[in-house]
This record gives sequence, C-alpha cells and structure tokens, in this order.
Amino acid sequence: MSSPLAPSDVWAAPPVTGAQLRIAGRILQVTENEALLADALANLRVCFAEPSTVRLLAEGCLLEVSGSWSGRELQAASLERLWPAPTPSGKGDVQRFLFSGVGRNLAARSQILQLLRGYFLERGFVEVETPLRVPAPGVDANVDALSADQGYLITSPELEMKRLLVGGLPRHFQLARVTRREELGSLHEPEFTLLEWYRAFADMAEVQADTEQLVRRVALAVRGKSELIAPDGRAISVESPFARVRVADAFREFADVADVVDLAASDEARYFELLVSLVEPALARLPHAVFLEAYPLSQAALARPSPGDPNFAERFELYVGGVELCNGYGELTDPAEQRRRMQAERDARASAGRSVYPLSERFLSALSEGMPQAGGNALGVDRLVVLALGAASIQDVIAFPRASL
Repeated sequence: MSSPLAPSDVWAAPPVTGAQLRIAGRILQVTENEALLADALANLRVCFAEPSTVRLLAEGCLLEVSGSWSGRELQAASLERLWPAPTPSGKGDVQRFLFSGVGRNLAARSQILQLLRGYFLERGFVEVETPLRVPAPGVDANVDALSADQGYLITSPELEMKRLLVGGLPRHFQLARVTRREELGSLHEPEFTLLEWYRAFADMAEVQADTEQLVRRVALAVRGKSELIAPDGRAISVESPFARVRVADAFREFADVADVVDLAASDEARYFELLVSLVEPALARLPHAVFLEAYPLSQAALARPSPGDPNFAERFELYVGGVELCNGYGELTDPAEQRRRMQAERDARASAGRSVYPLSERFLSALSEGMPQAGGNALGVDRLVVLALGAASIQDVIAFPRASL
C-alpha cells in the first residue's frame, strides 16, 4: 500500500476533481465540522462526513484521512488513523517549522540554492568542496576562528579555493558551511553559508557582473521583479547595472574625511567607527543596490592594488538596503607581498590581544608556483535569502540557528 500524500504534495500536483485521496499531516486548526491539515510547506481543509469525528481531534495531532477531492478541499473525509500530539502544540520544532512558517522559508531557500548552482553550472564552473577543518584558517584581524582537533574550522574556503586556481581549475564555486566565533545577531550566526567563486584570468569587474546577475536572478524568481526587501521593509531595486561608489568618495561625502587612505592606515579604529556610524547608514538609505569599491590598501589583505592608484585595492562590497551581501577582490597573486600582509594581520591580532593563527604555508607555497590573475567573491547566502523573502532575520531562513540547538 502506498504512503498517503502530504498537503504540499496535493498542491504541487493538484488531482482531478472527484479523485479519491489519502492525506496525512498535522492538525493546524479544528472548527465545527472540519480541520486544517498541514505540513511545513502547505495546508488544506478537510471536511468530515461525520461531524462527531471532529470531536476526536485536537490541534497538534497527526492525522491520516481519506476522502474525495473537490478541487479546493478534501470532502466527506473519514478518519484512517489518529496520533495524539505527544507535546502541546505551539512549542518546539512544530512551532518553529510549521506554525511559524520557517518550513516554507526553507523551501524557498532550496529554490534559491538551485538558482545559484544553476547560474554557475550554465557557465562551465566546477562545483568543489574544500576541507571544513584546516591547519590555518586565514589571519583576518577582525575574524575569529573556532579551534578543532589541532586545527581550525574554516571562516572561509578562500585559501584552498585559490590553490585550485593555481592547480589549473579556471572557474569554480562552492556553497560552503563556515563558522566564526562570537558572531550572533539578526544578520549573524556563528555557522552560516557562503557562496564563493573564482574566475582565473579575470578581474574584479567580471565577478561584479556575476554578482549583479545572481542577485537579480534570485529577485526575479522569488519576487517576480528586480527588487529585494530591506530589513525595514523598503523595496530596494536590484536592476542592473548596480551603482558604484568609491570608498574615498563615500568617506568624503558622508563622513567629511578628505584622506581615507591616511585615516585607515593611521587610525583604523576611527576608520571603522565612521564606516559603521556614517557611511553604511548613508548607503542603507539608497533605494538601489550599490557596490562600495576601491578600498584603502590597508583594508584589503588579499586584494591586489588598483592599477590606477596603488594606494587603493581592487576590493568591493555589495550593500542592499543596509545589508552587506558580499566581499570580492581582484586577487593578489604576489607571494612575497601576500606573506607580508598576512604577517601584518597577525601582528594586528597580537596587538589587539586576539588569538594569533599560523600562516597557511601551503597557500603561500601555491602562490609561489604562479597563481593566475583572478577575480573572486564571497556572498552571504543566508542574507540573500532574508532579502529575497523579506524575513526579519537569518534565524528565520535557516533550519537550526544557535538558539534552537
């Protein structure tokens, strides 16, 4: 005997009117002669042939029924099996996934992941998987890694993916699970998903173009138009091309800073204070997506200097309604300069009293073999899903945030 249909199965492929169906799910609501039967993705009304049957039902119970499909509901249903709810409805995973609608968000997230994969596969990229635990996690002065069995959980797959560039994999991408210590908030979780990709023999502009097309593709598929929804509820245009604002111009206009290169190098704390308190809020007010680009070289440890002005780096970040979505580079390929910058980041960590991580000698050795000119980007998948769905936080679009464990 085949298993019964779930409510979402019925709506995914609606049967012909009059079809005899068996359906199973959880009772979401009970009224005088009917019940609302649901899974985490959809619900449907069940009208019972015998009103007395309804008195046996309660919210939260699991139920299997059979009856005739009217085109909108299950009619003249009879009870096949009933499982009483083991715990009161409205609590735990039932509350989270079914009653609060997180299950539907997860289905939309699945659709978005397929769209992201499809974009790269259509363009000949290879999907890769790199290790979750590594001897050296990267040395960003502001990102803390989690220790794991004489190594570290990755904060990004960047170093290993660049080794693949050296090894001759010209276009590759990864949907990577990454961790960062002490990151928690409406747009932060200590474990999250990054979409990271690289193009050999390319520049920053090419991965910016990828980013525009990816974001717009998701917006069109989920919302039906080239817009995403900011945390404050505003619709933000993601029509191409995205606006571009240089960091120097943004600091000059919004923070009254004439020389951002000097500020970032001489007083990094003040640079970040102004970025967070004045520059980012100004970008958040824009009704469209914007690339903030050409960062001071001191703020881009893995990016190459801009060809037109070596005081700045080929680095960009995408902001949509105040949400930073990605961090991309025209990649640095000089092994000596990369070692110098990584050591400077380690020194900054030591001065700040933070954990100091080892240098990735395998990565630096790979650079010495000759890494091709490349563009790369890391995009926060959870944040993109939040903006696509107009959700309140990333906790609403991932299955098990820290607070649910």
